[in-house]
Amino acid sequence: MNEKNSNYKEDYIFNKILYATVLRPLLVPEGLSFFTSDDQFIQVGSWNYKKDKVLDLHYHLEFPRTSYKTNESVYVVKGKILCKLFKETGEFLTEIFISENEMITQFNGAHEYTILEDSIAVEIKNGPYFGPEKDRKRIEAKKN
Repeated sequence: MNEKNSNYKEDYIFNKILYATVLRPLLVPEGLSFFTSDDQFIQVGSWNYKKDKVLDLHYHLEFPRTSYKTNESVYVVKGKILCKLFKETGEFLTEIFISENEMITQFNGAHEYTILEDSIAVEIKNGPYFGPEKDRKRIEAKKN
């Protein structure tokens, strides 16, 4: 079941578990907005500022952080992709079309992508990455 939080954010929640969020960055409100909660393994936010805005000089402090799973965001720069969401046991949940200038962030479950048009996308995930043999598990979709 998807929950439309606004015109720029849509959460996909099944059995009270957040599987993914779709963001439409060109529709975000002015200012700094974060779409993820502080406890997520990946943090996603947007900047929407007017010309000449200066963000204060800063750097980020080092902290030990523990991530127990990889979360990922895919931003479609050009084209269109289909993302199918599944439970980790292979049961199909939903399909989500991600178009140009939209982004999906995935927090739980399994996912499959189909490129529907010639596409360019940017993928962002937390690291370090341990390679496909250690970091991910391929599964079969269950038949209905």
